[in-house]
Amino acid sequence: MYVADTWNHRIVEWKWGATSGQVVAGGNGQGSGAHQLYNPRDVIVDKERDSLIICDRSNRRVVRWSRRNGTSGETIISNIDCVDLTMDENGSLYVTDNGKDEVRRYRRGESQGTVVAGGNGSGNRLDQLSRPHYVFVDRDHSVYVSEWRNHRVMKWVEGAKQGIVVAGGQGQGNGLTQLSCPQGVVVDQLGTVYVADQVNDRIMRWPKGSTQGSVIVGGNGRGGQSNQLNEPIGLSFDRHGNLYVVDCGNHRVQKFNMNSNG
Repeated sequence: MYVADTWNHRIVEWKWGATSGQVVAGGNGQGSGAHQLYNPRDVIVDKERDSLIICDRSNRRVVRWSRRNGTSGETIISNIDCVDLTMDENGSLYVTDNGKDEVRRYRRGESQGTVVAGGNGSGNRLDQLSRPHYVFVDRDHSVYVSEWRNHRVMKWVEGAKQGIVVAGGQGQGNGLTQLSCPQGVVVDQLGTVYVADQVNDRIMRWPKGSTQGSVIVGGNGRGGQSNQLNEPIGLSFDRHGNLYVVDCGNHRVQKFNMNSNG
């Protein structure tokens, strides 16, 4: 498991069963040098090139670090207020730009990219985004993006000029039809949306076409107990159906067996 340790300006690898991690990128203090990171927000693995791709937030860049004893990174995208990134099966990179309120797709070798969601200024129209944070891409290359300021998750089908609300969008709140500053988002093969509902300290599941979601983790008040979360921001599933939650306020990653929890 790779973790973007934002405030320590490093990427840490935690092997299965380990009680401590190993720094694999950054860790040389905050800074803009090739060997440094500054508030990294996300990391993914590019298996084809055996490297890590890192959203180096406060340096406004996306960098690539070799997994083979890499001691410095290479900037592959500059001047971008990136919060999150992901990659599709073709190796195309999708990056949220929090400053321009858009998501761009970068095919291998591209430096400019193409807008695939938003790009029409900040707002709450269906063709706009406002503070896009996390992004997920499905097998059909539809883009799902969580909007921190609009309190919703949008789906943009490939080539679409506007999106569809798939979670939230009913104003900020803690009802089952609402989200409050949503962050990480994952979508399964059935189109079910899983979202980290940050301010509500819960993970929600929204079936495809549903107008309300259900709480699957947390929702028991903010705290550090095993059934509580404190501003969750990231989530992912492994192939066994286990859910991993980046529990930001508790400085931990939690694992939940969804086969037994529902």
